[in-house]
Amino acid sequence: VTSSFTIPEGYNQFDISEIIAGLTGMKQAPPENEEEVLELFKNVSLIADLDPEAKTLEGYLFPDTYEYTATTTREQLVESMVKRFRRVYTAEKQKQASDLGMTTRQVLTLASLIEKEAKVDSERELISSVFHRRLKMGVQLACDPTVIYAALLAGKYRGKIYRSDLDRDSPYNTYQKAGLPPGPIASPGRRSIEAALNPAETDYLFFVVDAVKKDGSHKFSASSTDHERAVKLLRQSEREAGK
Repeated sequence: VTSSFTIPEGYNQFDISEIIAGLTGMKQAPPENEEEVLELFKNVSLIADLDPEAKTLEGYLFPDTYEYTATTTREQLVESMVKRFRRVYTAEKQKQASDLGMTTRQVLTLASLIEKEAKVDSERELISSVFHRRLKMGVQLACDPTVIYAALLAGKYRGKIYRSDLDRDSPYNTYQKAGLPPGPIASPGRRSIEAALNPAETDYLFFVVDAVKKDGSHKFSASSTDHERAVKLLRQSEREAGK
């Protein structure tokens, strides 16, 4: 008899630990809390050859559907998720990363940002192009999901971003620190990994939620003037909606 569970794309280690802690039908004693599962994610020996800098498996727990039986252990589930990642992150993708002058860790970190920002699949390469261009320019990525992750690590996330979150002194706060954060902030799916390795060729430097389409898509801009106009339109739309 098999059971299954699904890890959605964009889930971070805290989300995943909650799912694994709640699995039923296993002979293995249930964990006392999610902290026990998070300890399993510190088995970085599973990715030492790919990412010798890793402190946890954040980013390498591949989002997919997994099956297990009564005799499966949670340790084995973690190993399965990493093995699934390895099947996706092929030697060809590793070569692409090398050609871009990026390490596996950098690719996965960038892919996790793309995963958290993209709500429309076709925009992944466009979002990637913005981040790649900003990285080359050495300016802040100003990525909201990294601010949320920094707040989560500090145990101070309150459901939305506050000024204190934007001001937090954290290596994950890309409003304060230039370049990529020190590691992935979530588990990116195949498409986001591909987008990180294959950015679109654009002159875009900014993006913000499109206030007109209201489908989760973004308005991309090459100039700060156009971007500020798009932001103003979004704020106006939010006020009208009573947010």
